[in-house]
Amino acid sequence: MRLQEEEEDPEWASYKLGIFICLNCSGIHRNLPEISRVKSLRLDFWESSLIEFMKNHGNLWAKAKYEAKVPPYYYIPKSCDCMVLRQQWISAKYERGEFLDTQVCQDPCSAGSREGCLWKLGKGRRQFQKRQFLLSAKEGVMKYYGKESKGPKAVISVETLNAMFQVEKIGHSHGLQITYITDGQTRNLFVYHESAKEIVDWFNAIRAARYHYLRTTFPNVPETELIPRITRSFVKEGYMEKTGPKQKEAFKVRWFSLDSQERNLMYFKNPLDAFAQGQVFIGRRDEGYEVRDDLPQKVCVKKKKPVITLVTPAREFVFLCENDSKQREWMDALNRIITQP
Repeated sequence: MRLQEEEEDPEWASYKLGIFICLNCSGIHRNLPEISRVKSLRLDFWESSLIEFMKNHGNLWAKAKYEAKVPPYYYIPKSCDCMVLRQQWISAKYERGEFLDTQVCQDPCSAGSREGCLWKLGKGRRQFQKRQFLLSAKEGVMKYYGKESKGPKAVISVETLNAMFQVEKIGHSHGLQITYITDGQTRNLFVYHESAKEIVDWFNAIRAARYHYLRTTFPNVPETELIPRITRSFVKEGYMEKTGPKQKEAFKVRWFSLDSQERNLMYFKNPLDAFAQGQVFIGRRDEGYEVRDDLPQKVCVKKKKPVITLVTPAREFVFLCENDSKQREWMDALNRIITQP
């Protein structure tokens, strides 16, 4: 669902723009007094002239005007997305007027080319270091450079490039996780920029480069199928405890990330590790994959914690969850992947 700064029953409105908005977005609009003024629908007095203005405008009118030329690769946030994405969408839309009918849209190839510095988490997860990044949709690569290196530290193919905002995990309101495949493994880069606009611009530049790649590589695939594959977020992340293949080894706490598009459950020693310790492919139910809330036969666990057994054709994986709520969340997420085509 696209973010329209509204809910089914919005309780706030911008009487300067003529739109109805939710509580969360009302706070963002208050910070843009030059373009938006906010009132409560229930608590504030509404003059007849303002009521008439709202009747003659509204969200559909605003969408037609302010979203006339949103590029297909531009990420339109949902209400559950992080604050920086929502703030920059509202600023781009109303304050900067980036999508008005009078604007000229950049083509994906030029929009997917960008160069600048980002703060990147270094080895050992000790500190973030300023590094030069270069993105080229035309060449189909993203590169980053070390402090003194003449050549790039990594050349990343746009084919496997992904970006997702990870505010809580990185501990920065502009935190972005970049992933790609190298030597058959998923590699994680954690970056941020002090500027909210800059980090969102980088995110959308990566999306433009990905869109250019997908559009060029799969010219006959409908756009409705390509858009969801431009970038993606993990459908579920968090800690669980995991035992080994013999199911007799001690349980160890690991950070898990569930990628529904790649159908992979990856586990890490720490959330900010560059590489996973391992991963489990999750196939379909008719291929022998199943999720259960009990232990395999002849397996005993001393800890009294909720259990998940992930059944695959090769083996059964046993996990312990912190509580019943976490168990249900993980089981629901895993079952959604098992039942998807």
